[in-house]
Order: sequence, then C-alpha cells, then structure tokens
Amino acid sequence: MTLAKRDQESIWHPYTQMKTASAPVAILRGEREFLIGEDGKKYIDAVSSWWVNIHGHAHPHIARKVSEQLHSLEHAIFAGFTHKPAVELAEGLLNILPDNQAKIFYSDNGSTAVEVALKMCFQYWSNKGLPRRKVIAFNNSYHGDTFGAMAVSARSAFTAPFESFLFDVEYIDTPHEGNIEVLKAQISELGDTVSAFIYEPLIQGSGGMLMYEATYLDDLLAVCKENQIFTIADEVMTGFGRTGKLFASEYLQNDPDIVCLSKGLTGGTMALGVTSCTTEIYNAFLSDDKLKTLFHGHSFTANPIACSAALASLELTLQPQTMQNIQRIITKHKAFAEEIKDHRKLKQIRQTGTIIAFEWETGEDSSYFSSLRDNLYRYFLGEGIILRPLGNIIYILPPYCISDESLEYVYSKIRNALNLF
Repeated sequence: MTLAKRDQESIWHPYTQMKTASAPVAILRGEREFLIGEDGKKYIDAVSSWWVNIHGHAHPHIARKVSEQLHSLEHAIFAGFTHKPAVELAEGLLNILPDNQAKIFYSDNGSTAVEVALKMCFQYWSNKGLPRRKVIAFNNSYHGDTFGAMAVSARSAFTAPFESFLFDVEYIDTPHEGNIEVLKAQISELGDTVSAFIYEPLIQGSGGMLMYEATYLDDLLAVCKENQIFTIADEVMTGFGRTGKLFASEYLQNDPDIVCLSKGLTGGTMALGVTSCTTEIYNAFLSDDKLKTLFHGHSFTANPIACSAALASLELTLQPQTMQNIQRIITKHKAFAEEIKDHRKLKQIRQTGTIIAFEWETGEDSSYFSSLRDNLYRYFLGEGIILRPLGNIIYILPPYCISDESLEYVYSKIRNALNLF
C-alpha cells in the first residue's frame, strides 16, 4: 500500500476539505530546493513549504548540529532550568533584532509567539492597575489559528465558526497616502483604551501577499508611541531575509516594542517560536507579588534541539553568500515582473524582497475560494512545482539556495499558465 493510501486511512490534514481532497503527494526526501516524491518525481518547493524553509531541504550544516545536540541533551524543563542552545540563540537573536529588544521568550510556533505577545501587552497594563483591553489590527490580517491569534486576525470564513469566542478588535486599513491622516486620527481617538497594535510589516501574507509602504507604517507607529500603545511586529513570515533585509522592521525608523518570530527561525527544520520584548515590558512583570508573573509556558519551551537548529540556521543566514543569494532572487523576480507586467490576464504584480505575487484578473474581487485556485495548483504540481495559490493569487517565496535554472523553470510555467487559464 502506498504512503498516500495509508495516509488517507489515518490522517486529517490542515486547511483541507477531506471529503473532496485529492490524495496527498507522498514525499520521501528533500535536497536544496527540491522535494522528491515516493514515485521519484522531483518538485521545486517554490513556497518553501509554507514559508519555513530558507536554506533548502536537509541542509547538512543544520542536520549536523541537530545530530550533535541529540547526543548531549534532547530536552530539559525550562522553568527553573536553562541550557546552552537557548542562551546562545537568545544572545544571537538580540544581536540582530531592533536595538530596543532586550528579552527573549520561547514558545512553539508563530501562533503561540503572537499569543505571548498579546498576553505581555494585556498583562503589562493589568500589572500597572490600568487595564487596556482593545487591540488594533489591520483588515486582511492573519496572525495564526490559536484563539488569541485568531481574534487579532481579520474576520473571515476561517474564523466564522469561532466568532462568538473572539475578543473585540479595532480594524483599520493598511496605510497609504490617501488614508494616512484618517488612520492616525483613528488611533489617537482610541488613545488610552488600546493595549497594542499588531501588524505584519510591509506584507500581509495569508491575506493575499498584500504589500504596503514602510513610510506610512512608520507614521502609524509614531502615533502609537505618542499614545503609549505597544506595537507588535509579526515577523513570523517576513523575518530572516524574506524582504531583502534580516527583518522587515529594518525598513522603519520606529522600532516595535515586541517582535514575533517562527517559520524561518529554524530554517524549516522543526517548530520553534520566539517573542522578544523591550526592557520596559519585561520590568512590568518584576515584582514581589507572584500574581504579576507572566503565566505562560509550553512543555517543549526552548527545546534544545530546536534551539540548535535555529542557531545553525542563523549561522547560515548571516553568511555573506546568503545575502548574495537573496539579492540574486530579488533581481531575477524584478526582471520577470518587468517582462510580464502588461499581460492582459494579470490584475497586479507585487514584489517585496524575495516574495513576488501575481494576481490573476478574474473579473471579481480576490477570494481564497476562487475556483481558479485548484486549477492553478494542479497545473503547477503536474509540472513539478509546488505553488499554493491564495485564491486567484499565486506567489513565489523560494528557499534562498534555489538555482537560477529552477527559478527560470518556474517563471516559464507561469508564462504558460497565463496563456492557459
């Protein structure tokens, strides 16, 4: 019996209508930008396996570091104990995060990193005896699938069954020249009722790779600081080079108070989440009163193996060759966008750093449930390319090691698709 058949008898997949879904593609191994199926077919992983894989599959340096760690310490309770990988990773991250970041809190993934950030903000004000219960977030935002992360994400078909359980959020549009003054006034009016403003800097990923300018985000962050509203940069997708800089926040003059990291953190090797914060936030939890403790934790908090994978990935990220590859991908994307920008089937092309998105003209507003999505997905998979369209929007978000040959192949199949669909 094939792996795919055995899977169908025992597994429930994410974001999948299991009644109508095709059999999953069974993957036996990976190398560089490729995943290799049970039947030997090679697939270019052009979306980095849900945006996590930044250095390529089965990278030998990460594998070696993980193997070494497995032979010394696989896990230790992180309440009252510590270990070398966690300390070294925290030190390494604080060296490259915005200068105001002072402490690292570990969790398991992007959603939990957001949960921790929200708890930090809510409890900061509670500890001060000045509770602020509102959060500001962008329309079309996505911050995760746990309840707090869902609450600060845009209301959608994904959150509808749980809507009565989610706390209220003030939603605003992403900023641009035409609405920036209105948005600034909105934030100021909410003023001291707001605990935090959470945002995906520069790119709203699951919302459709929607992109906006750093200048106007900076204006909003400045107003938040004036009103003592904490700012949470959800860099789960944009971190570790995706936008052309190590963090999207580097494009801004105003530093966030909190940063959430996951996905590329371990190079896609295993789950790990990080929430960093300023000294001011950390100090609000220091007290002789134990009730002012941040009561949050996970059994696998700061798992040594995951921290070792992240340290190895960070070493690779900071190598000059990695930034050279990032710039190479950016240049290739720009040239391809220029080539096809006037195609009649394209409503818009968007690019920030190594991320490029193509919005198909369908005569309708963009929708995750566009029928075009399944046709495009099947077409690219048949051509040996993993692209996971967001409705009528396809995007390329590759590992940095992807070859020019593979990129050109992906581009060529997009050209074909534009003529077919």
